[in-house]
Amino acid sequence: MVFLVTGASGHVGRHVVAGLARAGVEVRASSRMPDKLVLPEGVRAAHGDLAEPGTLTEALVGVRCLYLFPVPETAAEVVARAGEAGVRRVVVLSSSSVEDPDSHSGEHHRAVERAVRDAVPEWTFVRPDEFATNLVWKWGHSIRTRDLVRAPYAAARKTLLHEADVAAVAVAAMLGDDLVGRAPVLTGPESLDQREQVEALSRALGRPIGFEEITPEAARAEMLAAMPPPVVDMVLGYLAASIDSPPPVLPTVAEITGKPGRTLEEWARDHVADFTA
Repeated sequence: MVFLVTGASGHVGRHVVAGLARAGVEVRASSRMPDKLVLPEGVRAAHGDLAEPGTLTEALVGVRCLYLFPVPETAAEVVARAGEAGVRRVVVLSSSSVEDPDSHSGEHHRAVERAVRDAVPEWTFVRPDEFATNLVWKWGHSIRTRDLVRAPYAAARKTLLHEADVAAVAVAAMLGDDLVGRAPVLTGPESLDQREQVEALSRALGRPIGFEEITPEAARAEMLAAMPPPVVDMVLGYLAASIDSPPPVLPTVAEITGKPGRTLEEWARDHVADFTA
């Protein structure tokens, strides 16, 4: 049986490839630029662009289980081709935002889930809450250049996930039957407000990182330089809501993988280079 990992160069995909390789199964890793992939021994690279489903034809040959990175615009065609190629199981990198009917991100992922449900007999939707990797694009430049984080809503709490834990759940869903037809929601193992998050980064990086709370209005003005207004509003709304209604810490990662989820400090130690000039 061949296991195909799409988006194999991504934050989660590369860990899915590594986890499957450690399990000793036959792994194929697809990417728009397969020659750029750094893969474990024995893993075959294949060309495949999810934005152009026709490019996946060769990659899908002999595949029975597929890890799918979410591209809603083409998901229906991708999984239709997968079904025609004989794929029986699809494990989707989805999002906990599917549970929010007003979320733009939620609709993005719901579209992929619907397409998969209609196309294959076995599926699992892995629904992570917020990734710790979001801190790189939000705070990375400021930390690298100033050892400072400026952000609104200091008391906003999050349960940030290590991408390797998300991948471990996906691997479990691909290799075993316990998660077929399920949609596990994942969180990190701790709830930290933004000051505590900065403190965790500071410990991991081995240098003091300052935190300066700014107004939501000032934050919005800064964020609009890099993000469209709907995304800015979504991020700020999520932060504001998480002060009075913080997301719960769920035991899902530990229950599925048998190992506790990695803390934010552990994640930061794995990403020191992202915060170092």
